[in-house]
Amino acid sequence: NANFAAIIPFGFNKNLQDPNIRYNSNYQWYGETTKGIAQYSKEFREGEIKLMMKPQIWVMGGEFTGDIKMNSRSNWKTLERTYSEFILHFAVLAAKLNIEIFCIGTEMESFRANRPLYWLQLIKEVRKIYSGKITYAANWNEYKKVKFWKELDYIGVDAYFPLSNKKTPTEKECSLGWKKHKQNLRDISKESNKPVLFTEFGYMSSDSTAMEPWRSDRRKVNLLGQLNATTAIFDEFWKEDWFAGGFLWK
Repeated sequence: NANFAAIIPFGFNKNLQDPNIRYNSNYQWYGETTKGIAQYSKEFREGEIKLMMKPQIWVMGGEFTGDIKMNSRSNWKTLERTYSEFILHFAVLAAKLNIEIFCIGTEMESFRANRPLYWLQLIKEVRKIYSGKITYAANWNEYKKVKFWKELDYIGVDAYFPLSNKKTPTEKECSLGWKKHKQNLRDISKESNKPVLFTEFGYMSSDSTAMEPWRSDRRKVNLLGQLNATTAIFDEFWKEDWFAGGFLWK
């Protein structure tokens, strides 16, 4: 019953201080490259599925992208240049493939906070190339700090909000856990006059799945906890007029 899917080309840097973004490399998965994305797009179109393209950075070793931070002005400038090359390359592809939504970044908190004027300029550059809807994927504890929501079409949130400490949370416990977060999301939507889009959401089939939903380590299998947490997120948000929808991660 899905009507949208996310396709994700990846770029890489070696560490949190490396300003050089590399992409379309021989060592990465084909589906994360320009050719692979174009192929996936064609397959989805044949299934009448609309698309969000979400170019994303992976720091070697699995370091958190929100901590990417340069140690000199020249390195910041290099990062801006190589990141723009990466994003604009795929904005051109998104325009060519008539992709419905384009995401300009994912969980880039330190980069975003330290170089605010760059991000405003990047949005302008993307809009010159691409005429679809644009968003940014802020982490669940970052979205309130983003200053450029009014320049975008959606408030993008990676919705890994902690909801319950229970090994097997009930639907009711997860819904109660959403109460404060949901009000905050509603408020920022009203303030910015933009709908909220969950650029990522999901729960692992494991114990304590709603405690720290961003965790990806293997734990004891727990299908009921996953079911309850997933049911709660749909029940809480699906009928809200300020909520645009969401993309299950992986």
